[in-house]
Amino acid sequence: MAASVLSACSGGAPASTTGTGTGAAADSGPPTEISIFTEFSTPEPPAADNPVTKEFEKRTNTKLTITWASPNAWEEKQNVMLASGDMPDLMKIKDMKQTQAITMIKQGAFWDLTPYLKDYKNLSAYPQEIMDSVKVNGKQYILPSVRPLHGSSFFNIRQDWLDNVGLKMPHTMDEFYTALKAFVDKDPDKNGKADTYGYNGKNWEKVIDIFNKSNGKWKLQDGKLVDTDLEQGTRDGLIYLNKMYKDKILPEDFVAMKTTDFENMAKAGKVGVQMDTTEGVFRATEGAQKLDPKADFVAMTYLESAAGKMVPTGSGFAGLYVIPKKVPEAKMKKILALMDYGASEEGFELACYGLKDIHFTVVDGFKTATEQAVKDSVSQSSFGKIFERFDPYLWAYRVGMPKATFERNKKIIDERGNYGVPDVSIGLMSDIDLKMGPDFKKKMDDMKVKVIMGKEPIESWDAMVKMYKADANYMKMIDEFNKSYQDRKNSK
Repeated sequence: MAASVLSACSGGAPASTTGTGTGAAADSGPPTEISIFTEFSTPEPPAADNPVTKEFEKRTNTKLTITWASPNAWEEKQNVMLASGDMPDLMKIKDMKQTQAITMIKQGAFWDLTPYLKDYKNLSAYPQEIMDSVKVNGKQYILPSVRPLHGSSFFNIRQDWLDNVGLKMPHTMDEFYTALKAFVDKDPDKNGKADTYGYNGKNWEKVIDIFNKSNGKWKLQDGKLVDTDLEQGTRDGLIYLNKMYKDKILPEDFVAMKTTDFENMAKAGKVGVQMDTTEGVFRATEGAQKLDPKADFVAMTYLESAAGKMVPTGSGFAGLYVIPKKVPEAKMKKILALMDYGASEEGFELACYGLKDIHFTVVDGFKTATEQAVKDSVSQSSFGKIFERFDPYLWAYRVGMPKATFERNKKIIDERGNYGVPDVSIGLMSDIDLKMGPDFKKKMDDMKVKVIMGKEPIESWDAMVKMYKADANYMKMIDEFNKSYQDRKNSK
């Protein structure tokens, strides 16, 4: 970070127009037409004639056609494109668990970028740890939409509600439950009505992770990968969530709610705990402040169960870009040059903030969005989903955030480094998981939801665990993941 307080998005003072990376500056000849598929989290996607799009085109001599998908429709649209083979020149897939995409990568449907990335200085500056985690068969088919390792999605809690019910920031799971229950029973918004929930239920699986001290399904124990779905921690987490449901801490229909529903509930001042990145939750704070100026979601540093203190470490990416092999090599290089420009300080500032004095102003080195930025859907949550520069404090700041909140978030991010637990399974492969994993997961998730909602007793979960422990394919999947882990470890 630059010494002056600038947005985390730009990572420092705006760069000059020189030195923006290999092939990034506008070149001679007709513009290269590039189609892009990505997602957005702004209220509306940027329009086709958006001034930021036009400026990117001018600076990189391209003609961009961007298809924007909402968070609710992203995965479904992605799967339709993959199945049809009718893919854009640059396509964003959701994560390393996208069976169809990973299978297609192995079949040679996308460019191996390994020999080319060294020619693009900004893309080459992405942390090796993140780049390695998205390799397939040791090769770089994937360009991650890079994100920091700390500050990723975790629980954010209404500090003003804690104050109103006379409680301190919770650290243990018992303290957490006490706070959530108080948010239901003790009129935390002081409106005289029993109309609030403790936790909206977004990413409820993270509750189970805390009981396992794991970041997802797999954790490392004594040098081996352990499937936490078969562990006591998952059982304990399900009992905890079931109690939440019975005590009306969770909304009755939380399972059916969509990403936007969860956020709208937080914006409406109906819930005390929301799951989001350290900066992303500021959208909910801004919404809630329209009803209560004191509304303040604070990112929690960690939570502690019998397994220990933990907060999930981010994967280092939020989506993954691939370039289909049908794209000619010269055009593929032009796409990399475009992304390299977007990863420069200048390009990243344009993506996240737009045009100076039109979309943002700078006062005391701190950027503030204008109304035009809102109208043009210019933010980290739109163009910042395509163009990414690695910055450890990206998740500390978003446009419009007060300086004090930004500084508080930076401290929380630094503290999370002491408790972070990584997802050890990123980039690991299992043939059985590719074929049967989605079915295993669906059956397990369905049973988890039934137990949480009281439609099945915990003993039904115990029976399912016993069944999978006796399932030869399931146990072979665990062995394959372990072999993949050992192979990766030995190849370093």
